[in-house]
This record gives sequence, C-alpha cells and structure tokens, in this order.
Amino acid sequence: MTNHAVSTVDLHTHTIASDGVLAPAALVSLASAQGLSVLGVTDHDTIDGLAEASTAADEAGITPVPGVELSTSIRGHEVHVLGYFVDMGDDDFRSRLADLAQSRLRRIERMVERLNELGYPIALEPLLAQAEVGTIGRPHIARALIEIGAVSSIAEAFDTLLTPGKPGFVPRERFTPEDAIALIVANGAVPVLAHPFTTGDAASDVEGVIDRLQSAGLRGIEVFYGEYDTAQHAHLLDMATRRDLIPTGGSDYHGPNFKEGRDLGSAPVPAWVWDRLHTESGR
Repeated sequence: MTNHAVSTVDLHTHTIASDGVLAPAALVSLASAQGLSVLGVTDHDTIDGLAEASTAADEAGITPVPGVELSTSIRGHEVHVLGYFVDMGDDDFRSRLADLAQSRLRRIERMVERLNELGYPIALEPLLAQAEVGTIGRPHIARALIEIGAVSSIAEAFDTLLTPGKPGFVPRERFTPEDAIALIVANGAVPVLAHPFTTGDAASDVEGVIDRLQSAGLRGIEVFYGEYDTAQHAHLLDMATRRDLIPTGGSDYHGPNFKEGRDLGSAPVPAWVWDRLHTESGR
C-alpha cells in the first residue's frame, strides 16, 4: 500500500506549463494551504512556469526549488531525469528545451493518429488548445479519453493504452538519459533520476540503470516517490546510500484525482532530504 504520510517538502510537481492542471501561482497557493515549506516545480521539458511559481512562493513564504523533468527512455522503459536549481536565464538551455517540446508534439500527433485508427475519436486540436501555455503530454490524451467515455480515469488510460506495449503508445524520439544529464549539468543544475522503478522490469535492471547514469554524472535518485510504498522507499534509500547519491522525493503532482499516491504533499519526504539536496547543490 502506498504511504500517504504528510510532508512539508514536495520536490516533484507539475503545472499547466506542461501537463499539470494548475497554473504555477495556483499550485503554490495550494501548497501554502497544505502547509508545505519547500516546493519543487519540475515541469516536463520546460521551465516556462518557474518565474511565476518562484515569485508566488516567495510571497507565500515557501522555499521554491526551480526544476525540470526531462523525458528519455532505455530499451522501451521510461527514464525521466529531474534537474534541480536550474538557471532560468540560460538561453541555450531554453533553446534545447524548445527542441524537446517540438519532439513531444510530434509524438502526441502520432499517438492521436494511432488511437483514431483504433477507434477512439479524439481530436488533436482540443489537446493543443489545452496545452497552449505549455508542453503537451500523455495526460492530455488521457483526459480526452475520459471525456469520450473510453476510460474512467487517467490511471486506466495509461494502464490500457498509453504505456509501452499498449496499443496507443508511441515511443519518443531518440534522447538518452545521458543526453539529459549532460544538458542539466551544462545548465549548472543537479541531475536526479525520477521514479526509478519505471526504468526496468526488475530490481537488477534499476541497479544497472543507476550505475550507468552515475557514470554519466547522475547525482541523486528519487527515493520517497508518491506512488511507492514503505518497502520501496527503503530499497531505494539503500541504493542511494551505497552509491553516495542524494536521495530526493515528491508526489509527482499533476492535479487532483490524477493517480493514487500523487496528491500534493502526500509523499513522505523527510526534512533531511531537502537539507542534503540544498547543501550538496551549493545553492
């Protein structure tokens, strides 16, 4: 069972700048209402929401952690790399993120085409309108599938159609986790492996991915992830400790009723996790 302990630290959240449902300031307002003291905003392949989130967080007395989540894959498995303390003034970084956003759009176009061929009558234009202020992603498709009655929840959409091996899934264009780490490091940010158990079918796969990425410059792994249970947290913490990697954690919040364990502030992130990330980042 997923651990739903309340924390004052959440280092993994999304806004309408990517595939979340709340504006950055609204996310901060919710975080304040729930008693969060540290909030990481980590939209997919964009930092467009960070300025608004940081300003709102300062006004609310919350410590903002400007971040990003870059999407890659290895052998068909999702490998997402978080970057913490990104430099928002890095024009080269913004340009590369814009390229990634275009790649995401091409992928979504192909997924919509495939779903149409499978008999799911969803249109691309409304999805683009929803994502007008940010990057587009699979949750936009999942919400469209709910609207036409094809599925009852975002989780069902992913489980039946939108993940590797399912009929509506289209792999992303080639962009390796090593590429993501190099991009984050060049920006001066701290690269951390998100939700490690999506990277393989077995614990040995996860260990191998972490070894590979640590050689490429990975500095942390997400230990206290919203969907994971206490045993998984402990296993990942052991991995991080053995490798002297920074453990992080967060809910991966996209909006209300997204997936079990993904409510804002629900991931049991200890205060010492933030202390270590902050200290070792040098920020």
